[in-house]
Amino acid sequence: MNFPFELRIGLRYLRAKRRNHFISFISLISFLGIALGILALITILSIMNGFHEEIKSRMLSMTAHMTVTGPGDKLENWQQLGTEIKHSPAVLGMAPNVNRLALVANGSNSQGASIKGILPEWEKQVSDIKQHIKYGELDGLRAGDFNIVLGSELAAKLGVTLGDKVTLITPEGANTAVGFIPKMKRFTVVAIFEVGMHDYDAAMAYVHLSDAQILFGLTESEISGLQLKVVDMFDIPSMREALSNVISRTVYVTDWTQQHANFFSALQLEKRMMFIGLALIVMVAAFNIISTMVMVVTDKRSDIAILRTIGASPISIMTMFIVQGMAIGIIGMLLGVLGGVTIATHIDTIVPFIEHVFGFKFFPANVFYINFVPSHLEWSDVVQVSLMTFVLTLLATLYPAWQAAKLQPAEALRYE
Repeated sequence: MNFPFELRIGLRYLRAKRRNHFISFISLISFLGIALGILALITILSIMNGFHEEIKSRMLSMTAHMTVTGPGDKLENWQQLGTEIKHSPAVLGMAPNVNRLALVANGSNSQGASIKGILPEWEKQVSDIKQHIKYGELDGLRAGDFNIVLGSELAAKLGVTLGDKVTLITPEGANTAVGFIPKMKRFTVVAIFEVGMHDYDAAMAYVHLSDAQILFGLTESEISGLQLKVVDMFDIPSMREALSNVISRTVYVTDWTQQHANFFSALQLEKRMMFIGLALIVMVAAFNIISTMVMVVTDKRSDIAILRTIGASPISIMTMFIVQGMAIGIIGMLLGVLGGVTIATHIDTIVPFIEHVFGFKFFPANVFYINFVPSHLEWSDVVQVSLMTFVLTLLATLYPAWQAAKLQPAEALRYE
């Protein structure tokens, strides 16, 4: 094929055996550095994506997509509002709840917790709490029985198990001659759940909706809010619009992105900082190309002079060395991408093999809630890494190529 001579010469220089083996060694180091840097960057980003997805799925399994509340964290006549919401095509499930803070006590042990009053048969429509029950049954929450479901860490701190009694102490109470006396009520532990997230396992408890209404002084028609499961949780604006078309009164609507905005922002910041830190490996390898190409230009001074004397322009000379430097970077980039994608997509077999060979666990089940190494490859990350490497390699070749283009034939051949 009739390729431009600049391209053919640049690639020929890449394949040619050099008299100076040190240049070949530096070229190899640059090439391997780029490949390993990209491999590490893609692998680590995929593992971080995997952990983020795992945390997000656990969090969203306990969080409704949207929550409808009223003024003062109190929603009145919720049955009528629920009938209106059911007519929205955006809503897949709905569940009422009472959400208040209380002190949970057992003897001398006490712990603050978020008490959530639910209807077990409705709650299954909006959350996966039943799948997280470790001991007992969620259906043990029955109206008037004053039963409670505790998080595993909360139960451990209180020193209780199934069948034990705990006391709920609420801010609601009465002023008496001896002062203010908070309302207290004894509950029986009928189930213990474990999500694998401290915020839920250590600070959340479930009771029946009617028991929560009695405990916190609410009527049967008063709740904290209606939890909703929508058709597309990632298209919240459209879901809000569809909901507003069927609701006839003024309410406040919050969604999962608002409830956990700081947490998800922290995850994105963590990933961004990790990307920048690991990108320095690729940057160092790309800068090694500068030293490689400077030595190549010095080694090829006589060749450059001869090419100039037979009519090659400075732009052609510059193009030759850009081609050579870019070839090193692109080949390293392609191998790094291939290795990174392979590891990221087979991490579920690679990690167990390493654990088996060396006889240890990366995440022991008795220490970590996530006892495996998750991985989720995002092709947008691969594209970003590849583009970054391409730009860095191009910048690294410009200075040596420009120096080659400036070389004067007479000066280069004087001592030949």
